[in-house]
Amino acid sequence: MADLMDAIYEEDDEENDGLHEEDYLSMVPDPIIVKGAGHVTVFGLSNRFDTEFPSGLAAKVAPEEYKSTISRVNSILRKTLPVNVKWLFCGCICCCCTLGCSLWPVICLSKRTKHSIEKVLDWENSHLYHKLGLHWVLCKQRCDSSNMMEYVLKIEFIPKVSILKPD
Repeated sequence: MADLMDAIYEEDDEENDGLHEEDYLSMVPDPIIVKGAGHVTVFGLSNRFDTEFPSGLAAKVAPEEYKSTISRVNSILRKTLPVNVKWLFCGCICCCCTLGCSLWPVICLSKRTKHSIEKVLDWENSHLYHKLGLHWVLCKQRCDSSNMMEYVLKIEFIPKVSILKPD
């Protein structure tokens, strides 16, 4: 009698566990990288990002929405980077006399610029892109041509878990 109950119990487990790992489908495309397109870079942050619409976003987001997001980021860079360049120039001139302390203002301003861009991207993500299954983030990446690091905009696809029902 005990063997019969064990067998029924084991069969019930198999029947209730109708979903297997193969039934889950989660194919996420590679993230899209938007590199800096400007001619001035301060501490890895370019003075603007390219507004050309990437083909990988064609069915996900409207080109107008993409361009408005890039324009918001570029407007932050347009306002803050000239000030950062001036402080960097002054800091480099006085670097020997101040033992490097004259570079602190430009480091702080650069962090503030990155924080402002991250805030804009967070707002865009919460109001638009998360609903479309996308996530924008500002991150560091190694340059193709050298060992230097640069900041890029990474557009990640949020995985959707869908269950395939057996035929």
